[in-house]
Amino acid sequence: MKILITGSKGQLGSELFGILLSMDSEIGSIPEIYKGAEVIGVDIDDLDISDSAALDTFSLVHQDKPFDLIINCAAMTNVDACETEFEAAMKGNAIAPMFIAKFADKQGAKLIHISTDYIFDGKADTPYTENDIPSPATVYGASKLIGEKNVQENCSHSFIVRTAWLYGNTGNNFVKTIRKIAAENDRITVVNDQIGNPTNANDLAYHILKIAAGDVYGIYHVTGNGICSWYEFACEIVRLSGIECEVVPVTTEEFPRPAPRPAFSAMDHVMLRDTVGDEMRPWREALAAFINIK
Repeated sequence: MKILITGSKGQLGSELFGILLSMDSEIGSIPEIYKGAEVIGVDIDDLDISDSAALDTFSLVHQDKPFDLIINCAAMTNVDACETEFEAAMKGNAIAPMFIAKFADKQGAKLIHISTDYIFDGKADTPYTENDIPSPATVYGASKLIGEKNVQENCSHSFIVRTAWLYGNTGNNFVKTIRKIAAENDRITVVNDQIGNPTNANDLAYHILKIAAGDVYGIYHVTGNGICSWYEFACEIVRLSGIECEVVPVTTEEFPRPAPRPAFSAMDHVMLRDTVGDEMRPWREALAAFINIK
């Protein structure tokens, strides 16, 4: 098997690499079909997937042995920057997925495209299912939704995996930020009126590889199990880290941001449960494992 991972230097891409190399995740072993796989990772410095000419050249290099699976982890994820950099957001989150989808289709490869909870407006009061109608409230969410549609329209063997509140070993994330500022301060404030699902990148990578081993194409929600606020998430991070710091709840109104955050973006894993099975750990358990490893 030959696998391409775009955005390979990010939180999720690096986890996928590690799991494919070891054939193991924190949850368990991955399917045997990945044993001995040739895995190629590219990031923006190696290949700009929003450049169709660059993809054509890349395709020529690999024409003797086409890819069997492509996992697109590349995106413009700076939510606030997307509000003022519309063209960059569209290029990274809508145009690039279209080109990688066409590339995958020509290769005869399966494509897994990573999407986000921001395709919803956050006005629900029960977890979103894969069948709920998207209604993004930000440029980031709108660009990601167009990317989803472009993938589905241009690749006949595609999976969309929506996730949220991701943290992992590589790069910056909420867990690392809270641990740092809590260690440097006696008191920190965190919003208590935004609800979602914290997601361990190792758990997500494991499930992506399970999904890709099958052929039930479509949209999947894959997040940590259980719901909390950013405040509750932060409290648990501080507690598990053994840091003496008071975490104080505040409202979103007290900390306005250029891009509005979803008030409620928790997601239900209907497709996961009905196909390959939902083994995502409860968010507290997955977080404890992550912090204990650090």
